[in-house]
Amino acid sequence: MEWRDTGILLSTRRHGESSAILEVFTAGHGRHAGVVRGGASRKLAPILQPGAELDLAWRARLEDHIGTYTVELNRSRAAIAMADRLTLAGLNALLALLSFTLPEREAQPDIYARTATLLDLLDRPDIWPLAYLRWEMALLEDMGFGLDLSRCAAGGNANDLAYVSPKTGRAVSRSGAGDWAPRLLPLPAVMMGSGSGEDAEVLAALGTTGHFFEAHLAPSLGDRPVPPARALFLDRLARRARATS
Repeated sequence: MEWRDTGILLSTRRHGESSAILEVFTAGHGRHAGVVRGGASRKLAPILQPGAELDLAWRARLEDHIGTYTVELNRSRAAIAMADRLTLAGLNALLALLSFTLPEREAQPDIYARTATLLDLLDRPDIWPLAYLRWEMALLEDMGFGLDLSRCAAGGNANDLAYVSPKTGRAVSRSGAGDWAPRLLPLPAVMMGSGSGEDAEVLAALGTTGHFFEAHLAPSLGDRPVPPARALFLDRLARRARATS
């Protein structure tokens, strides 16, 4: 069994004395693991950095075996990410969420394309959080927990949407919320493609998407906790928001 593909390196862990197990998000084969002989060596370790785009050849005797990878580097993103603490934290959050949410060995072409586009913006820390928010919303959609922000769930004015139902993910207007407003999640305008896109607004929106990762998606995956890398990214974003306010 063998194939070739392009993939984004999610994580590595040492295997034996000199090898490494790579978890990669590939364009055509989804999240897929494999062993790289010598992956922990001085020659390959600098190449195998999280977020790198790799050209991969996978081979195994049987399809359900972990198999082995041979890799070539297409693009390294380590230097770009490390140039800014916020985008480095964002990169770690993105990779951790992909490992957390994606089923093994199932192609996810839409979220792969969105991920590649987001990674290409790592050198734009000014707009990266907003792009990351849109990526999270797309990830929830692909995983079956997308938000319906097109109309009011309570029959109110669709031009006055201000909340999200924490149970259904549907938008609710101010007039439709009534006494339930304190129990609803905020719906910043940035989630609907408008708004300022400033850090504070993006942070509020990420609080809303975070609820659906924690209260809906995580339980569907065996109730594992959402990776702490996401909370670290939000903390970094909150610090920047305070510094620029």
